[in-house]
Amino acid sequence: MIIYGKQLFLHILEHHSEKFVRIMLAKECESDIFRRIARTGVKVERVDSKKAQALAHGGNHQGFLAEVSEFEFAEFASVKNDDFLVVLYGLTDVGNIGAIMRTAYALGANSVIIVANNLNIEGILRASSGAAYELNVVRLTDGLGALNELKQAGFEICAASADGENFKELKFAKKRALVMGNEGFGIPAKVLKKCDKKVSIKMREGWDSLNVSAAFAILCDRILNG
Repeated sequence: MIIYGKQLFLHILEHHSEKFVRIMLAKECESDIFRRIARTGVKVERVDSKKAQALAHGGNHQGFLAEVSEFEFAEFASVKNDDFLVVLYGLTDVGNIGAIMRTAYALGANSVIIVANNLNIEGILRASSGAAYELNVVRLTDGLGALNELKQAGFEICAASADGENFKELKFAKKRALVMGNEGFGIPAKVLKKCDKKVSIKMREGWDSLNVSAAFAILCDRILNG
């Protein structure tokens, strides 16, 4: 798996250097960074701009690229003793998923469950600035089955929904899972029926919605910090 971009590269270098298979530099880097790279013992290749652009598929690599071991998803059973987790149901935008992971890690969520058929994990790693490596991340295709199992494990299932109750007026159980839906059509009706409560953020000035990652940040802070 090829990753690129300075922030993600440096996060892996600092915290998960064992994941490097080979390192590719497309420009000179600071001497202290190069010393840290050299200490990993991983082969360093110099690549020209054309090859770097090809490896990054035209993305902004900032001169830092690497082949890393495949991302390791966690088993679903690993979440059952969590206090708080987020379920991303049908999200497609890697920027949103990555931003949610950054917030989840920063505020203290235990796990992230991604319900999706197709997943661009390289894009998510980059958008999360490496935070995905610090979380317990589960990938599933059967979201309804997962919600049933979470309820059996004692989780209160909360759905972020525009027609839900004001999140400021709600109390949450000690074990809770927050479901965030697709950027366009939200959470499917059959999934909402599985949830114990619907929560919303009341809008002013006639605005009807927030970006899903912004909404998650507000709800996550409320649930974890009161």
